[in-house]
Formats: sequence, structure tokens, C-alpha cells
Amino acid sequence: MHMLAASVEVVIGVDTHKHTHTAAVVAAATGQARANLTVPATPDGYRQLLELADQHHGQRVWAIEGTGGYGAGLTRSLAAHTEQVVDMDRPRRATRRHGAKSDPLDPPAGGRLRPVAHPGQLGGGDRHHGRDLAELGPSDPGPDRRAADHRQAILVLVRAWRPDLLTRTGVGPIVAATVLCAWSHAGRCRTDAAFAMLGGAAPIPASSGQTIRVRLNRSGDRQLNQALYTVVLTRLRTDPATRAYAARRRAQGKTNREIKRCLVRYVARQLYRLLATQPALDAT
Repeated sequence: MHMLAASVEVVIGVDTHKHTHTAAVVAAATGQARANLTVPATPDGYRQLLELADQHHGQRVWAIEGTGGYGAGLTRSLAAHTEQVVDMDRPRRATRRHGAKSDPLDPPAGGRLRPVAHPGQLGGGDRHHGRDLAELGPSDPGPDRRAADHRQAILVLVRAWRPDLLTRTGVGPIVAATVLCAWSHAGRCRTDAAFAMLGGAAPIPASSGQTIRVRLNRSGDRQLNQALYTVVLTRLRTDPATRAYAARRRAQGKTNREIKRCLVRYVARQLYRLLATQPALDAT
């Protein structure tokens, strides 16, 4: 828990079973439990867990027991909502209070945490290496070295093509490469709105009667969408201006998901306008 406290404020630990999942919302800095909830292992249950998470403000991460087993459905659902997920290895039976099982205590007390690689953040062969990293964990240095080599090669290409992208907060070589591949060339997307639609970042009106609202757009290039969300998540952790914006909109009654959608649309507009201009040439 302490290793997450530096980057997130809330950890949602989930103990997964075939028919139900039990979640515990925990303050990352103190380990204090804020809420517990058991839901059915169904899309409706996953929605309930997201609603529970939205009741607790702050940057969050989901620590799921068995992302490749009973927790696979929840992991996919969270990935579709661009939530940050880590895999929580199941503790050995001997550590569970003499073999007894207690669902409300298991999520925050879980074992080793490791990141779950989202395929949308990686390109080509990196998707395979991303799965290696998630399955083998940090104890195997091979996949780490291969992923680092690919990342360095991508960095060289991005610097040769559009180095100005890398000056934007939250844009690393993988994100930049994903954005460039989607953008392709000047004229493919004629406006920033078209680019946002390509990346699934343009909200879809879903108003009803007197209620004015929009819903998440799940169409378009999902790799580009994931790249845009990666920028937003990074800025929410590290950029004071973005954090201040989120706090202001939260005070206005916006949920975390609504705030992220607004920020993703802003990032899409910002990166499109940057790409629509020619990069400055070095003086000769």
C-alpha cells in the first residue's frame, strides 16, 4: 500500500470470485478503509463499483486479485473506462489468518502488486511484451529489457518526426507514436473535432427531457483514445493547472469521469493543433 501512496490517493482493492466481487476503498496514505461493497460479477456489478469509486475523490488505482481469472471481466470493464489497474497476487493460504477467509479484509491486505499492461498503450510487438510484463512481474528482467529497447527505438523515431510532441506534459514516446500513427498526415482529420471523434474523445449527446447530459463515446480508434487518457491521467497526477481545473469542476458537481472526459477532449484539441502546424526547423 505504501508504494502506491506517492502517486495515488485512493486504492480500490477487489477480491474476485466466480459469482461476486468484494471491493474495499482504502486511503493510500494511511491504509484506512473508507467503504466496502460486494456486487455480482456482472456488468451491472462493475457499474456499481465505478459508482462507489466516484464517491471518493482523489487519484485512484484498482488493485484486483486475479486480473486474468475471475477478475478478467472487471479488468476489461475498467480498461474501457481508462481506469488504472494493478494486479494483486493472491496471498498464500498460510498468511490468511490460519487459512480463514474474510472478504472485507482481503482487498487492502493483498499481496504483491504489479501493473497491468493495457494493449492500447503499446504498438506492434510491444503488445506481446506488455502481456509478458503483466504475467511475469518485475522479477523477470527479460521482458523489461525488451520493452525498454522498443521504447528507445520508438523515441528515436518520434524525435526524428515530431519532437515537439514530447514537450507536452504527459506525452512520452509511446503516447506520441500512437498519436502520430492515428493522425498520419495533414488533412486526414480536417478539424480538431474530427480528430477528437477519431479518438473517441467527442462526447455523444444523451439528453432526455429536462436533463442535459452526454455519454461516453466508445467508437473510434481505441489506441488513440487510450493514449489521450494516458496524458490526462499523467497530468492529473503531476500538473498543478490540471489538478486545479479538476478541483474546480469537482466543486461544481462534476464526477471524476465527467472531468476526465472534458480533459480528454481538451488534450485531443491541443495535440491536433500542434500537429496541424509544421514543427520549427533548426537554424542552419
